[in-house]
Amino acid sequence: MDGVTDQSRHPVQRKEEAAGLVRRGFAPCEAPDAIDRLVTALGHDPLALVILFLSPQTPLPEFLRSAKGRFGAAQVVGCTTAGELGAEGYTEGEIVAIGFPQAHFAASTLLIDDLNDIRASDRISQMIQNRNALAASHPAWQSEFAFLMVDGLSLREDALANEIALGLGPVPLFGGSAGDGEDFEQTYVIQDDQIHDNAAILVQVRSNCPVRVFKTDHLQPTDARMVVTAADPAKRLVHNINAEPAAREYARILGKDPEQLSTFTFAAHPVVVRIGDQTHVRAIQRVAENGDLVFFSAIDEGMVLTLAEPEDMVAHLDRELSALSGSKTPDMILGCDCLLRRVEATQKQMTTGLSEVMARHNVVGFSTYGEQVNSMHVNQTFTGVAIYPPEST
Repeated sequence: MDGVTDQSRHPVQRKEEAAGLVRRGFAPCEAPDAIDRLVTALGHDPLALVILFLSPQTPLPEFLRSAKGRFGAAQVVGCTTAGELGAEGYTEGEIVAIGFPQAHFAASTLLIDDLNDIRASDRISQMIQNRNALAASHPAWQSEFAFLMVDGLSLREDALANEIALGLGPVPLFGGSAGDGEDFEQTYVIQDDQIHDNAAILVQVRSNCPVRVFKTDHLQPTDARMVVTAADPAKRLVHNINAEPAAREYARILGKDPEQLSTFTFAAHPVVVRIGDQTHVRAIQRVAENGDLVFFSAIDEGMVLTLAEPEDMVAHLDRELSALSGSKTPDMILGCDCLLRRVEATQKQMTTGLSEVMARHNVVGFSTYGEQVNSMHVNQTFTGVAIYPPEST
């Protein structure tokens, strides 16, 4: 992707990674010894969980065969990406591995293998059982969070996040939609050595490390509003805005040529909806051939969309991540960063600045086709969990 430096494509492992509480490893996705590099980086301590964020260029079957059994008894989950957040920030063509040591973490994973048949009551029952089992096996540990990875082309993230939220109780959820670079052709989630599409994996974690789940975006609502007057919610299509063809009306409000709308236009001029006292982005993916607007998340007739304008991304992200270090510095931040943020950063030549901010704040993770926070599927946000050293260390 333009704007990503050679250094960020093949980052050098930082010294502090080996000493970190949460283990981190990075390898070029097509390297013959990729799994050896990752296993070495994650160290010898027994791991409860390994999360893999895999470039879509990864030869998945071959890599997973080579990875089978290499992480000991750890549960192994992962997904394909729209780019990775590696040792030095934005990167591409990498595999990012995150290892959670048994000394500080316990985890249960739940595969939802068909997003057209979520079977919410069954899933909720299993989630409650998993949470109770983690609490019974580690009663002295008080921190909990849930992490979701879901097929980013399934169109089912909204329904999934909403339906499973009941099973989480007070446990905060965040997650990301698996990606396929900027191709939007095929995305996958991984459990052990199995590859799944139209599926999701929920990870429930209990720890003796304090944690903080968060969501942030750099967008400010303006006074420009529009109303969705015809839509197909199941397909995330908007046919009409203000009773006019959707793409043409959106372009008119922006003062742009409707024939020149692009991914960068949508990233630079998103729309938001107000739910309660908060605003949430409803990001546009593309213009359909018939002039409809295709969205990344749920959209419906009667919805009022407000045009938003961005703050400076670098200053905003640095401020938000610095706030997570108010009284204590996180050991690491597991982050889900929307692809549209990456697109905007590239077009505005801000990838280096954002990468420096993420590296300084120990962020690792992936670029997504959308993010989940508690019961909602959102877009153009940076979501994640900050994990802090235990109070006793």
